[in-house]
Amino acid sequence: MARKDHVSETPATALLKASKVAFTEHPYEYLEHGGAQHSAKVLGWDPYHVVKTLIMQDQDAKPLVVLMHGNCTVSTKNLARQIGAKSVQPCTPEVANRHSGYLVGGTSPFGTRKTMPVFIEQTILDIPKILINGGRRGYLVGIAPQVCVDLLGAKPVQCALSE
Repeated sequence: MARKDHVSETPATALLKASKVAFTEHPYEYLEHGGAQHSAKVLGWDPYHVVKTLIMQDQDAKPLVVLMHGNCTVSTKNLARQIGAKSVQPCTPEVANRHSGYLVGGTSPFGTRKTMPVFIEQTILDIPKILINGGRRGYLVGIAPQVCVDLLGAKPVQCALSE
């Protein structure tokens, strides 16, 4: 299969370009349920630097986005406490797809269908460059993590659990 270095534009890359954000493109062979660990391995990156975009919801089914290290899980209890919710849980794939406009496995926090509050694990902001989904399965973009704060208003939280 021929590999293209440029992947066709997605709502995420359109937003990044319109906002004049510099990013690098990192296409890879997508693996169902491979997640950030798989993409990190294939691309030769530390999974701690590959950021997952998770669509979750609070007790009232209001959606929110959580950006988490690829080798960590979210403590929903800690997250709920920090954002003033009674509870937080992951959305089902169908609901996540509906909120974000992306397919699970290709969810980017940029260019989502619905505007949702975004929360970023605080330690991600200490990394000089992260890989995050560019809006398609098998496609990550490299950016400075501060872009998530500047462009999405991402609020830092501390809710990482090591996998």
